[in-house]
Amino acid sequence: MIDWNLIETTVLDRFEDRMRQTPQSPRYHGEGDVFTHTMMVCEALKSLPEYQELDDTRQHLLYVAALIHDVGKIRTTVTDDSDYSAPHHAPQGSRMARELLWKDYGMSGTKELVELREAICFLVRYHSLPPVVINNDDARLRLHRLAANGLLSPWFSIRHLCTLGKADTLGRIAPDQQESLDNIALCEELAQEEECYDSCYTFPSEHTRRAFLARRDVWKNQPLHDDSRCEVTLLCGLPGTGKDYWIHHNMEGMPVISLDEIRRANKISPTDKQGSVAQMAREQAKVYLRKRQPFVWNATNIMPQMRQSLINLFESYHARVRIVYLETDWRTLLTRNSGRENVVPQSVIEKMLRNLVLPEAHEARTVEWRGV
Repeated sequence: MIDWNLIETTVLDRFEDRMRQTPQSPRYHGEGDVFTHTMMVCEALKSLPEYQELDDTRQHLLYVAALIHDVGKIRTTVTDDSDYSAPHHAPQGSRMARELLWKDYGMSGTKELVELREAICFLVRYHSLPPVVINNDDARLRLHRLAANGLLSPWFSIRHLCTLGKADTLGRIAPDQQESLDNIALCEELAQEEECYDSCYTFPSEHTRRAFLARRDVWKNQPLHDDSRCEVTLLCGLPGTGKDYWIHHNMEGMPVISLDEIRRANKISPTDKQGSVAQMAREQAKVYLRKRQPFVWNATNIMPQMRQSLINLFESYHARVRIVYLETDWRTLLTRNSGRENVVPQSVIEKMLRNLVLPEAHEARTVEWRGV
């Protein structure tokens, strides 16, 4: 059971002082520091009819997202010629939100808790998009890729993202406020036209969805011939999550490529350079791929760029890629890790959690989040 009142009344305790000390560009934030802006956003959110019409859970999700939507500016704000900017503050903020909600508020370990937490993280990660996406050449595709995340968390939608975007715009003092509100309205219209405003567009098949969201030259309503030859299961999750246990109980008899096993077999320490480990694993994968042999790739794979490199390899051999993200609660994770033959230092796991980005729906043919 989530104590939303506790979260809403205490979530800023860790950040308030630094938010007050973090300036913003006076051109776009005449109201001043990040904390002042955040409070204005929260008040604006509560005044919006579209927020007031939501059920309690969705109101809580949006309100928490509003409270922490700009915490990333604490770490990313830079000054240049007496002005300020915060490049990449949204993805930074989403990672900070994930760590806080996971460890301090127990939003981890079960599929339901992951879905709720990640809806907030998606809102934080993409809160800056609604006012600007309409100006991009690939606006339709970007909206579809975002909307597809509703397959993973039914609490997330373009509709809710635009509601937060409106509050974010109303919660600042700037000459471009009306222009931003107009752009958000256009974003909403485009998402409705593309049938992805409240949920993922209904594609003819998973194969078509993967091809379209991967930027291949296809129509979204085009029934494509499935030319895949085998399935590769790509696991991801922090050390101590229980990936080996999950494989044993769900993929018994399936060949497994394990980076840990390769290190042990070749007496390579996890602290040594890992280039040779990765190369041996990829060569082993190519053997299976040439044989059209399904297999499991077992590693942490906590960042998108890690996963994308592997997916590119697997799909070049016409493999279907299934990403399975596994998660457990923080205490259980540390307990399991302490019982491993090769214990990963807690400081390393905490650093990995700070860098963790869950797989999004557009990354592979199928993506699953599972609590273990």
